[in-house]
Amino acid sequence: MPFATWIAFVIAGTVIAISPGSGAVLSMSHGLAYGVRKASATVLGLQFGLILVLAIAGAGVGSLLLASPTAFFVVKVIGALYLIYLGVSQWRSKDEAGPLASSAGLAAHPSFGKRVLTGFLTNATNPKGIIFMVAVLPQFISKDAPLLPQLLILGVTMVTIDSLVMHGYATLAASMQRLFRDPRAMRIQNRFFGAVLIVVGSMLFFVKRAAS
Repeated sequence: MPFATWIAFVIAGTVIAISPGSGAVLSMSHGLAYGVRKASATVLGLQFGLILVLAIAGAGVGSLLLASPTAFFVVKVIGALYLIYLGVSQWRSKDEAGPLASSAGLAAHPSFGKRVLTGFLTNATNPKGIIFMVAVLPQFISKDAPLLPQLLILGVTMVTIDSLVMHGYATLAASMQRLFRDPRAMRIQNRFFGAVLIVVGSMLFFVKRAAS
């Protein structure tokens, strides 16, 4: 893969990673509620979901998914409902003070596996991610070179970028933990992030398939 092509992908991947989305909201929410160390499990889950999306796009399944109105509709609805569920759960969570308070529908001191699963499902059920990868990934793949090595390079690059950005969001949120130690502040936090997740989830209902 030409170095210029890789640099172009780094730029494109950085822009999409920085753009506010469900992953960024979840990273900030868990960073504020649990701290960076525990939010790292959430970020890990997000990357597993991203890897799945990359594999779907790379294998050509994503193109078939986008070509099928029914399949795309099912994925879109599942993704939207999952984010809305997370938002409602966080909105209704108890106003417990402290950095380990309930967040995103998870109990205090959630297990490592639960945080990973939440991150995974958030990215794996996001149709916008599939659209982006199916539309953008082919632009950086040369037909004259073996496919698998190129997919591995692009996949490792994208996961690295997204991990750094999501940890950045979590770190930024965690730096404000001391401001959210009383029940009133926790209620504001829970309802803010809950509302954002509900809005992001609702917006997924309006996502359309790429033009054929």
